Amino acid sequence: MDFCAGQHVSSAERPCVERSRAHGPPPRHLLEPSLLHRSPAGPGRRRPSRPPSVAAAVAAAVLAVLVALLPGQALAAHSTSEPSASSATTVAAEPACGTPRPGSFTCFALRRTDVPATLGLRRGQADPDGYSPADLRAAYGLPADGGAGATIAIVDAYDNPGAEADLAVYRRQYGLPACTSDNGCFRKVDEHGAAAYPAADDGWAGEISLDLDMVSAIAPDAHLLLVEADSASSDDLGTAENTAVSLGARYVSNSWGGYSDDSGQLAYDEAYFNHPGVAVVFSSGDDGYGASYPASSPYVTAVGGTSLARDGSTRGWNESVWNATTVDGNGQQHWGAPGSGCSDVEPKPAFQSAVDCAGRSVADVSAVADPATGVAVYNSFSDGGWNVYGGTSASAPIIAGVYALAGTPVSGTYPAAYPYQAPGALHDVTQGDDASCADRSVCGHGPTPDCTPAFTCSAQPGYDGPSGLGTPDGTTAFRPGPHGTVSGSVTDAGTGRRPAPRSRSATTGRPPTRGAPTGWTYRRARTR
Repeated sequence: MDFCAGQHVSSAERPCVERSRAHGPPPRHLLEPSLLHRSPAGPGRRRPSRPPSVAAAVAAAVLAVLVALLPGQALAAHSTSEPSASSATTVAAEPACGTPRPGSFTCFALRRTDVPATLGLRRGQADPDGYSPADLRAAYGLPADGGAGATIAIVDAYDNPGAEADLAVYRRQYGLPACTSDNGCFRKVDEHGAAAYPAADDGWAGEISLDLDMVSAIAPDAHLLLVEADSASSDDLGTAENTAVSLGARYVSNSWGGYSDDSGQLAYDEAYFNHPGVAVVFSSGDDGYGASYPASSPYVTAVGGTSLARDGSTRGWNESVWNATTVDGNGQQHWGAPGSGCSDVEPKPAFQSAVDCAGRSVADVSAVADPATGVAVYNSFSDGGWNVYGGTSASAPIIAGVYALAGTPVSGTYPAAYPYQAPGALHDVTQGDDASCADRSVCGHGPTPDCTPAFTCSAQPGYDGPSGLGTPDGTTAFRPGPHGTVSGSVTDAGTGRRPAPRSRSATTGRPPTRGAPTGWTYRRARTR
């Protein structure tokens, strides 16, 4: 099966994909050759090209278009007006992972280059730059603790030798309980569940730190299982996915993917991602309109991305679809937005019956992903300490953590369906888009309209592609089973009379009829 980490096109079309000027610059991975070289650390360590001298110059130029922050606000100004591709923010950021080889995936982490990396806090700082765990919990109505008894797996490629030590720094900074291999909270394995760790990679090391920090921020009491694949190939990452589940994880966070129109991915779905009773979560991608894979698998929860900023509302926060131009360390501009779209390969799942799409529609839910309103991450191995990250690599582990707070998935069910049972229990994102909705030209096919139908890339009330059903508002939408209210009267089956108006209790659920969800029982409650 062939994957490319850019716009969704066939292998025959891939070399000559173009975007119109109105649509923005082409996806980064369709333009740039793989630039990987040995790091000074010696053989076996891979590092994407990242010229620091150029990055500094670019950062200075970008600062001219960024707005200074008020204390405690997001890293870049966030307009409450509806953004569009032409008015998207500009931010100095670059992809953490290099261009993948054919048949491999890439990670979706974006690292800010205009925020200096520091091993400690700068003078006068109380907290690192970027949103903290407390910020994220406040924005999404989540408790300060939770996740006890749950194991969240993080599946990534290559090794981050400093993962556990850096995680300790992050958790200590924010007052989170220690999570170490010594106390049994943290475990790292290779793709086969052993300790033969793969070669280290600077880019994926940043991804690993981002994932560990975000699940810690949301579910600080959960155990963490880091599964490192030997490479970013579909088979290695798929093997790691199965290992995570076999080791007992009921929540699996994945911040990687690619693009394919190959029907062979259906076989990959069955081999690696069909895990009923497990919340398998995937990033939707960072290249805007176009359904990425494995996020488009009907077995997983696809997570889009938003810009998140404080405001004076009752909630105290506002969100719109993330849509920004990023400038990398080479001075090249790239268009950043959550992946979305209607798959022409994956079948339409039953839980999306009300979505106007013939196949699987991406995304399901979303969370903050804009690097301009990014999150604090600690990675001393390859990024110099404290950094600010974005991309849907940030939103996916956030959602995995919310699932862990919500409770154990019901055996035999697919947690991707849960939010569709309670869409009103989410923050509906109604502003912004992830594309210009102009025509694009695909070699050999002529102009092809984007965003058909429009909800696939433009936010609207209810479901839309970039943000799905919305962002977390507590954990209700991520809980198993039917949601709603029950009304009616209670009568005594023997006399046909209503009981005296005294205290009553009842256990709700579905009656034992055909099609009742696995794991649900119906019990008659006593009146007293």
